[in-house]
Amino acid sequence: MPTLAEKIIARAAGLKTVKPGDIVTCQVDLAMIHDSGGPRRVKPILDRLGARVWNPDKVVVVTDHYVPTFDDESRAILALTRDWVREVGIRHFYDQLGICHVVTPERGHIRPGMFAVGGDSHSPTGGAFGAYMFGIGATEMAGVLATGEIWLRVPETIALHWRGVLGPGVLAKDIMLHLCATLGMDGGRYQAIEYRGSAIAALGMQDRMTLSNMAAELGAQAGLIAPDPVTQSYLASVGVPRDAIVPILSDDDAPAATVHEFDASALSPQVAAPHSPANAAAVDHYRDVAINTAYIGACTGAKLADLRAAASVLRNRKTAPDVRLIVAPASKRDEDIARADGTLGILEAAGANFLANACGACAGYGATFDDATICISSAARNFKGRMGAAGARVYLGSPFTVAASAVAGRIADPREFLP
Repeated sequence: MPTLAEKIIARAAGLKTVKPGDIVTCQVDLAMIHDSGGPRRVKPILDRLGARVWNPDKVVVVTDHYVPTFDDESRAILALTRDWVREVGIRHFYDQLGICHVVTPERGHIRPGMFAVGGDSHSPTGGAFGAYMFGIGATEMAGVLATGEIWLRVPETIALHWRGVLGPGVLAKDIMLHLCATLGMDGGRYQAIEYRGSAIAALGMQDRMTLSNMAAELGAQAGLIAPDPVTQSYLASVGVPRDAIVPILSDDDAPAATVHEFDASALSPQVAAPHSPANAAAVDHYRDVAINTAYIGACTGAKLADLRAAASVLRNRKTAPDVRLIVAPASKRDEDIARADGTLGILEAAGANFLANACGACAGYGATFDDATICISSAARNFKGRMGAAGARVYLGSPFTVAASAVAGRIADPREFLP
């Protein structure tokens, strides 16, 4: 009666079964690193050990944190990254093409049943594809790169069951903000979360990525969604061979340590006040809070589906006179599609200013916010000082809510702006 997490871990450990609490050593199928926590951190460790990368073809490197370069430090970091990639012989290198959590799956590197690690706390994004993927630090990553292995304590599974269907103006981001408020930032207890139910099955792939990504905000190690035809269709569309898309599911009678039940049909748009995603409540609780900045960016809020959601609100509208609308598409591929289908044109006509396909302000880099900023952001986190000055006040919402607020000049309910 194994869960999805237990099945994947057992395969990676070369065992028939595992149970929560077991300590196992797993073979890593994929290691993903970026310019901030990647070569500049792991290269010195590997050099001191005299170790080589165990399998360069199982490593993905993405530049996204120090993009675009604007000073000597950022130029040096990207130069070191590029040099190391050439030195090691890594073929899967994506330079200034978007955020690692979006670029890695859109290039077909994440597949059901994989056991993967990433050098970033939001690496659980891979769980949207039925992979067991989690974030690790530079020291652990150096160990993985040298050996291809990592030890793991088999987690319990926490099931989050969402029945019903999300209403207009409500997205996966609203689900996650509600979960942060309801369960708390340690609600996942470093266990494996599995999202289940009819509302999850109805979501597109990029919304599912938001759910798995923000499992990190719940304190979980991984955030899993069982692969289904939606998964298979997306992976086929990015070039993954059909015979490599192997369904893997929890058994029907697989026990979860905890099951939480939610009704998606009853969920309204959510907003989280400074300085925590756990400060979330229905949008009405914060409506009429004046803003001067609206930020559509980050791996949780600027994918193609997110840009289209924002455009559906901003079509034939302008941002409020005192509001700057900043848009940083999460990947170059998504930006190109959004340009071709007219989505970017709608955002631009509304008054958007565009930034690079990178982490940007979400990671406190580049166009950061000063003490006078009152922002509503589609990013995953709003901790004090994360996006710039400690005095900046950052609210979180879905791309729908950010767009509606940009038009209103205050935090607004997006349902009032949809057809």
